[in-house]
Amino acid sequence: MVVSRLLIPLVGKIVEKSKLNEEARSKTFHTARLFVGIITVAILLIIWGVDFSGLLVLSTSIITLTGVALFASWSLLSNITSYFVLLFQNSYSKGNFIRIIDGDNYMEGYISDINLFTTRLITKDQEEIAYPNNLILTRPTIINPNIQWHVIGKVTEKLSSGTQKTD
Repeated sequence: MVVSRLLIPLVGKIVEKSKLNEEARSKTFHTARLFVGIITVAILLIIWGVDFSGLLVLSTSIITLTGVALFASWSLLSNITSYFVLLFQNSYSKGNFIRIIDGDNYMEGYISDINLFTTRLITKDQEEIAYPNNLILTRPTIINPNIQWHVIGKVTEKLSSGTQKTD
């Protein structure tokens, strides 16, 4: 209860600053409570004297889950972990214009919503792009670029030199 009473208000303050919609706020609180519950169960297992072999299996499972959550780009768990990283980054807030560069290709748009698995971008042509959260963190991203390009395309010398301006 002590951890819950300290953690939940802290998460609440950060969520208020992030301009998320009500559904995303509720998901954030549910997930934070889930993490508090998992930590509480782990502490209770230690207090109740679970033997070392059981604790070893539990700890290796948690380490494996954490590794998948942070590093496996194909995992849904990594999208959820990336959601929390994006949630606590002010530069990825709703309404910011971003450009995601993927090799020679790029896409850009305004952040309309950040969900557990995807970030929704709205392009200049009012198209909606659902981009996975873990890919936003692993790809170079330009926040509020000086020159806005076309929306989706291939980076060319003309575009990358900044000589072409489109509104």
